[in-house]
Amino acid sequence: MRYFRVSFLLAFLGLGLAVWWGYNRGGWIGAFEAFGIAAILSIMEVSLSFDNAVVNASILKTWNKFWQDIFLTVGMLIAVFGMRLLFPLVIVAFAADIGILEVWSMALGKPDEYARHLHEHHAEVAAFGGVFLLLVFLNFLLDENKELHWLGHIEKKISSFGKVESISVMVAIGTLLGSLTMVGEEKQLAVLVAGLWGILSYVGVDAISSLLEKEEGDAKVGDAIKQGGVGGFLYLEVLDASFSFDGVIGAFAITKDIVIIMIGLGIGAMFVRSLTVFLVRKEILDAYVFLEHGAHYAIGILAVIMLASMKFHIPEVFTGLIGVAFIIAALWSSLRYRRRLQTNH
Repeated sequence: MRYFRVSFLLAFLGLGLAVWWGYNRGGWIGAFEAFGIAAILSIMEVSLSFDNAVVNASILKTWNKFWQDIFLTVGMLIAVFGMRLLFPLVIVAFAADIGILEVWSMALGKPDEYARHLHEHHAEVAAFGGVFLLLVFLNFLLDENKELHWLGHIEKKISSFGKVESISVMVAIGTLLGSLTMVGEEKQLAVLVAGLWGILSYVGVDAISSLLEKEEGDAKVGDAIKQGGVGGFLYLEVLDASFSFDGVIGAFAITKDIVIIMIGLGIGAMFVRSLTVFLVRKEILDAYVFLEHGAHYAIGILAVIMLASMKFHIPEVFTGLIGVAFIIAALWSSLRYRRRLQTNH
């Protein structure tokens, strides 16, 4: 429980702030409503990002304590204030061609108009995040050096395609081009550019890792991030951003209050960070060997869902539950694997 003490403290303070904010805007009814919505949003954020915590832990466990602490402190501030508050404001400011302070005033005074602007550009956000997450999944799936395979011979055979240079980027570009059919002609160029930025962001982390961390030999992003440092930190921040996009936009289906959204999602993000620390410190991934596999498959499904959401409405509850289902299945497979090893010994 000690790993979650700070999260519970911040949750207490955050929910108290939500009550104060709601009371000032609508009396005690507004206070209770704000408290309930913030609590719901925090739970939604944890359910949507559980697989994110597992993937973060699989990377952080190989870092030294300095970079782990940087990610869990500075990274936390970026996750809460940068991605849950500032980034949606930047999207609207860029799309509507108005100043960031004007957008903030719009978010507080005209939340419906702010939400409309954000939803109008959901396709571009989904393209960026979906393609980035797809690359995370593909580079895990197509890793020919991976020794343990959750799906046995099938997964082993698929991973052998990793011998083809840049196959994951080829698949990602092909998927992006195919997804353009889900939006109107007037949106296709914007979606294409956003998706290409997602690919460039992923490949860019690889380049930064190589330049700043002086990797020797093959500098694939999957190898470079395991060393920690600036490249790995940037990778995890962009990964977290990709997870947070849909949560931020989906939150507007529950409330239009940007302050309550930031509080609720911020509390959830803090619990995800605490869960990441717990998984690393307790070496959970070493004990349950298929958890990392389950998390990456959940990321792959989330990438497909994000791209499909450009045309179809997919409830956030479904997105969260399918991710949890993969984690539970991976946990069950890990327990069976451990029992089998114990029996053989």
